[in-house]
Amino acid sequence: MKIEITTDILQIAHPKTFSEGRIFLIDKPYRWTSFDVVKKIRSRLQHGLKIKKIKVGHAGTLDPLATGLVIVCTGKATKNIDQLMAKEKHYFAKVKFGATTPSFDLETEVDREYPYGHIGKEEIETTLSQFLGEQQQIPPGFSAIRINGKRAFHMARKGEEVEMKARKVIFHELRLLNYQNNEAEIFVRCSKGTYIRSFARDLGLALGSGAYLSGLRRTAIGNYSIDKAMTIEYFDNQFNILIEKWRNKGLI
Repeated sequence: MKIEITTDILQIAHPKTFSEGRIFLIDKPYRWTSFDVVKKIRSRLQHGLKIKKIKVGHAGTLDPLATGLVIVCTGKATKNIDQLMAKEKHYFAKVKFGATTPSFDLETEVDREYPYGHIGKEEIETTLSQFLGEQQQIPPGFSAIRINGKRAFHMARKGEEVEMKARKVIFHELRLLNYQNNEAEIFVRCSKGTYIRSFARDLGLALGSGAYLSGLRRTAIGNYSIDKAMTIEYFDNQFNILIEKWRNKGLI
């Protein structure tokens, strides 16, 4: 059965459609985890449809301090998650030079400062070209990767030493969009499993400085674009209207 992307919830004809399988493109808010999005949608479906269980999952984690596209699958569409996760990702990243943080982003405070006066647009563009293609990347300690059954970020936040193993990633496109006040805006098109925070860290090292990720927005996963995504608030409002319509029809 073909699983459709749902951009207009009000067009869903029957409650059972959610169990049969739907894909939602969600614009994840800042400070929300990807699981927060899943939990919110699952809760709305369970309470609104008066059901105890329904499968809901996301196709690829997006960091809490990032915004943008998260694909959420319900019911039988959750079987598509691995296939969706394998698709390439598009990001707009902000990389701040001259300092590092333990988490490689703004979750933690700056721990060291570095010179950055030697870095300009030309130096960044030349260095970005060196990252293109297949790379061995070490993920951040502050990540959802499991080590001996524990999430790495739980260990890192407790101050425990976390040893991360390098993994293969591919950068298909890296384009400098702007550079001012020692902050670069970069378009990134990359393979699954790529940590943009690690990329920011590595870019700083390659330029003889330090760097961390100061902003991130995911705009595409394969052919799925943020342009078609809905906010959590929009999902909420449309779902409320739909539930009221189904109650009036005696469907729930």
